[in-house]
Amino acid sequence: MAECLCASEPAAKVACVHTLQADWLAGAVDPASEAARKPIDHPGQPQKPERVPPQKVPRRRADTLPGRAALIHALAHIEFNAINLALDAAHRFAGMPVAYYADWLKVADEEALHFDLLNTHLATLGHAYGDFPAHNGLWDMALKTAHDPLVRMALVPRVLEARGLDATPLIVDKLRAANDLRMVEILAIIERDEIGHVAIGSHWFGWLCAARGLEPETRFRQLLVEYDAPPLKPPFNLAARRAAGFSEPELDWLSKL
Repeated sequence: MAECLCASEPAAKVACVHTLQADWLAGAVDPASEAARKPIDHPGQPQKPERVPPQKVPRRRADTLPGRAALIHALAHIEFNAINLALDAAHRFAGMPVAYYADWLKVADEEALHFDLLNTHLATLGHAYGDFPAHNGLWDMALKTAHDPLVRMALVPRVLEARGLDATPLIVDKLRAANDLRMVEILAIIERDEIGHVAIGSHWFGWLCAARGLEPETRFRQLLVEYDAPPLKPPFNLAARRAAGFSEPELDWLSKL
C-alpha cells in the first residue's frame, strides 16, 4: 500500500494499485502488517497540475471544447485524489476487520480505473492530466480526518463522494447537450461504482458507531458541524444516496435543506 501511495506518476500509481488488488485477491497481502505502517501524510503526486486555492480554479463550461476538457480534467483530478484517499483509508487505520481492508483496496482499484478512463478520454480532446490547475481540497479532508476512521468514513465517503453523486446528473445533462456520448458512458460507470463506495463508507461508519455506542444519524450531523464540512446543497440525488446507504430519515432531512 505504501508503495502505491508514494507513487507520483499517474500511470505508475494506476499500475501499482491494480497489482496490489490482484495480490490482495491472491492472498499475498497481510492487512495487519500493512495497516500498521507509518501513516503517509503526503502521498506521491505529479508536479502538474498546478495546485491553486479552490476559488481560483477556472470555471468549467461543457459547451466549449476547452471548457469540456477542463471539466474532464477536474473529474480526473478528483479520481486521482480518490485513489490516494482509498489507499490511505486502508493503510492508515489499524485494527479494523479484514473486510474493511478488502473494501478499501477494491475502492482504490476502481478509482484507478476511473482515472484511466477519464485521462484516456481527455487525450482525445488534445489534453492530458496536468494541463489545467486544480485544488487539493480532497486530500485536505484526508488530513483533517486522519486521527479517526469514524470521522473519515463520515466526512469523505458520506460527504465528499456523496456530493459527487448529486452532481453527476447535472454534468451528464451538459455532456449530452455537447454530444460527448463517450463521457456519458464513462460517468455511468463512475456513478455505479461511486454508489458502492459511498455505501462502503456508510457501512463502516455505522459499524464504528455501533462499536462505540453512538447513534449514526445524530453523530453524522454533529460531525458536519464539528469539522466545518462542506455545506450540503440541493439538488440531492436521493435515489443514488438511498442506494448508497443513507437512511430514510436522513433523506427526509436532506430534502428539507
